[in-house]
Amino acid sequence: MSDPEWQKSSYSGGGAGGECVELTAGHRGAIRIREGAHPATVLTPAPAAVHALLAHARRGSLDRP
Repeated sequence: MSDPEWQKSSYSGGGAGGECVELTAGHRGAIRIREGAHPATVLTPAPAAVHALLAHARRGSLDRP
């Protein structure tokens, strides 16, 4: 099995510190999420949770003050 192709968030910093969120498609359409500084830790949330997270992000609900 080949390594998945991770997509880095366009909002992540461009530095070498690894502070970024990365996503890839998992088995049967699941979304896999990891944090660049800890690539061995991969989360596979339920589709409804991913949908809710993206909806909040699109509304700006997750923006820092």
